[in-house]
Amino acid sequence: MKIACVGGGPAGLYFSILMKRQDPSHDITVHERNPRGSTYGWGVTCWRGLIDKLHENDPETALAIGAGAARWDRGTAYVRDDVTVREGDEALGIGRHNLLAVLAERAESLGVRLEFGREITDESAVPGADLIVAADGVNSALRETHADHFGSRIRVGDNKYIWLGTDKPFASFTFAFVESAHGWIWCYGYPFSEDRATFLVECSPRTWAGLGLDRASETDTLALLERLFAGPLDGYRLIGRAQPGVAAPWLNFRTLTNRTWSRGNLVLLGDAAHTTHYSIGAGTTLALEDAIALAGALRPGDGTAPALARYERERRSAILPMQSAARYSAQWFENLPRYMGLAPEEMFALLGQRHSPLLPYVPPQLYYRIDRTAEQSEALRRLKRWLGPRVAGTLHARSRSSA
Repeated sequence: MKIACVGGGPAGLYFSILMKRQDPSHDITVHERNPRGSTYGWGVTCWRGLIDKLHENDPETALAIGAGAARWDRGTAYVRDDVTVREGDEALGIGRHNLLAVLAERAESLGVRLEFGREITDESAVPGADLIVAADGVNSALRETHADHFGSRIRVGDNKYIWLGTDKPFASFTFAFVESAHGWIWCYGYPFSEDRATFLVECSPRTWAGLGLDRASETDTLALLERLFAGPLDGYRLIGRAQPGVAAPWLNFRTLTNRTWSRGNLVLLGDAAHTTHYSIGAGTTLALEDAIALAGALRPGDGTAPALARYERERRSAILPMQSAARYSAQWFENLPRYMGLAPEEMFALLGQRHSPLLPYVPPQLYYRIDRTAEQSEALRRLKRWLGPRVAGTLHARSRSSA
C-alpha cells in the first residue's frame, strides 16, 4: 500500500511503525506541518497497561519509551494546608518532545519517510495514496474539508486551563487546591524527567477573571501562580513556554466527537477522531491504541473499506468507557465547590471517584459513606457498578425533560 499519514504526532508515527513492521514493502510517508523537533506541550502520561501493549506490538519502541520515562505509583493532594497521600497504580510520564523523537527515530529506521514543514489540507496534496490517515489533531484540516460528511461536534468546557512546566521534581501525581478571594483554583502536576514536570492550572471563568488572569502578562501570570501554589512548588519556578517564542495560552477544553470516522480512503486517527478531557490523562493512550487497532484492521487481502469499518467499530466500543469517565471527571472539576466542604481525606477519596456517573446525583458525604461501605463487600461493589449508570441515566433523563 501507499500510505500518507498527515500529522507527525504519536498516533501517526506509531501507526507508520506498525504498518512497516507488518509489511516492509508498504510505501509510507508521514507529513508534519511543523519543523522537525518542534512541539507543543510538556509531558504526557500513560499507565502500565499501555506499555504492555506497546511491548506486544513493537518491543523496541516500548523499551525506548520506558527508558526515558519518569514513574510514580501514588497521588498527593494539597487542600488548603492539608496534604494527603494515597497509593495507586504504576504510571509513567514522558516529555512530548522525547516521545516524538523516539517514535520518529524508530519510524525512519524502518524506512518510513518523514516530511516536515508542509501542511496537507486536502487529499489532492497526496496523489496516488491508497490510504490517507488524518492524524492532524483536533483542528484537523483534512476532517474540516469534509465537515458535513464526518459530522463533527465540539462541546466547549466551562473552565479555563493553561499548560505550564516546572523544574520541581514531583515524586507523584500531585493535585493542589487553593481557595482564593475569587474562588478555587487548582493544579495537576506530574514528572516527565528528572528535572521537569507538567503543571496544568485550572479554574472557573469567574475565578480567572477575578484574579486578573484574563488580562495579565505571561510574567505576571507566572508570578501570581507561583504565589498561589507556593506549597506544592516549594520554591521551584514555573515555566510558561514549551516552545521558544510561543507563550502558553489560557484555553477551554473542547470535547470532539464525529458521526463517522472515514470517507473513502481517508480515515481519522487520535484527536482528529475524538478527544477526552485531560483530567483523566488518556489522550496519548487512546491515540496509540487507535494506531494499534487501525494497523490490526488492515489485514493483508482485505479491502480498505471493510478494514476501516472494522477499525471504527472496535475503537468506538473501546473508548466509550473512557469518554464517559472523561465527561464525569470534567463535570466534577466544573462543580468543585460542591466537594470542598469535605474533610481532606474524604475529598481525596471522591477525587478518585470523580468518574462515577452516580456521584453528581448523590450528596458528597453520603456518597463517601456508601463508597467506604462498598469497599468492605465484593457484592456491594458489584451492585454499585451495576446500579450507578442506571440511576444516573434515569436522573439525567428526568433533569433534561424538566429543563
